[in-house]
Amino acid sequence: MPTRILPAVGDADAVRSVTTLLSQLPDAEPVAPVVDSTQLIDTLARLAAESVDELPEVVIVHERIGPVPALELIREVALRFPAAGVILITSDASPGLFQAAMDYGARGLVALPLGYEELASRVQAVAQWSAGVRRHLGAGGDVFTGVGGTVVTVSGAKGGAGATLTAIQLALAAQASGRSTALVDMDLQTGDIASYLDVQFRRSVVDLAAITDISPRVLADAVFRHDTGLALLLAPAEGERGEDVTDRAARQIVSALRSRYEVVVIDCGAQLGGAGAAAVEMADRALLITTPDVVAVRGAKRAVRMWDRLQIRKAEETTVVVNRHSRATEIQPPLIQKITGTAVAATVVPANFKELQSVVDAGRVHELENKSSVKQALWGLAGELDLIKVADGDRKGGRGFRGGDRGPVSFRRRREG
Repeated sequence: MPTRILPAVGDADAVRSVTTLLSQLPDAEPVAPVVDSTQLIDTLARLAAESVDELPEVVIVHERIGPVPALELIREVALRFPAAGVILITSDASPGLFQAAMDYGARGLVALPLGYEELASRVQAVAQWSAGVRRHLGAGGDVFTGVGGTVVTVSGAKGGAGATLTAIQLALAAQASGRSTALVDMDLQTGDIASYLDVQFRRSVVDLAAITDISPRVLADAVFRHDTGLALLLAPAEGERGEDVTDRAARQIVSALRSRYEVVVIDCGAQLGGAGAAAVEMADRALLITTPDVVAVRGAKRAVRMWDRLQIRKAEETTVVVNRHSRATEIQPPLIQKITGTAVAATVVPANFKELQSVVDAGRVHELENKSSVKQALWGLAGELDLIKVADGDRKGGRGFRGGDRGPVSFRRRREG
């Protein structure tokens, strides 16, 4: 059986060199190369959705791939698609880089300029390893498998805009519909998810920051299983420890969660750090929560512009959610959309704090009554974002969660190029 090889090479000259050599390898079936990290992950996800057997046996990653750095990209591929072996091609063949590549999940390293014998030998070895992993997956092993879940980040235009409450209710809606859901508090210094859900905890996201290989068992030990069924990964009780969660650690944590849960909702708070920026960049859907007042809308505009300057996310890839909406306010969603240049969710959350006050003060927001207009709006938002699982009968009959009949909103995953 021919060995399918998918090159991920951004440099035009390198593409020609790599594809020429690959075409000369015996029993090799090179796939059309991809030019950046986003295209690689999307391609592998599409193939894995059909079957693990559809994945290429070998993925070749060039050192100058972007926008995600090569080693971080290798880690994500290794976590999400363990049946595909990754080879790094690089001009630095030092023992230090070789060890780092292995630590990140690569199965081999080939030095530039490429040589036929070295490339052929490494491809053959990785292909054999990949075949062994697929036999292991067929027998059922303790590894991450599957195409990966949907990651949604929730950020606030300013403090108190409602990001945490929104994140919690979106996660509850997804879990209640039958999807395995993780709720992550990436507001590392001032995270309040534990307080909102009346949770006493020992472990936090910091406990995963120093681990280079997050296995399913390690991840299960770090999360807290809430009474609602949610898997909680909480912010540290000591805010200063949040500095231990680097952007690199955040990428690894998000990749591990995505591989284990159907929906991952991340509360990023109103302050952008390295970990939060990495989460927003990796997210399938990035929400920015604002209230319909001048200060909050200006904050939303600043956040969108900053994300664009830092190449985290484009404005058109971000969705603003209007919280505490009232028809009496001068600032309405169409104006917010015009000011920020983003998409604006069709679902708005009404200004009705009286419904929330008792459950917020008690730390029991998961017990918010179903008749609450705020809960209905937020669960409707979950339907609009396609986070809930709708039964075939409900889909045909037009029933299900309130707001779900609006259909999914079109989102683009990350910055292209």
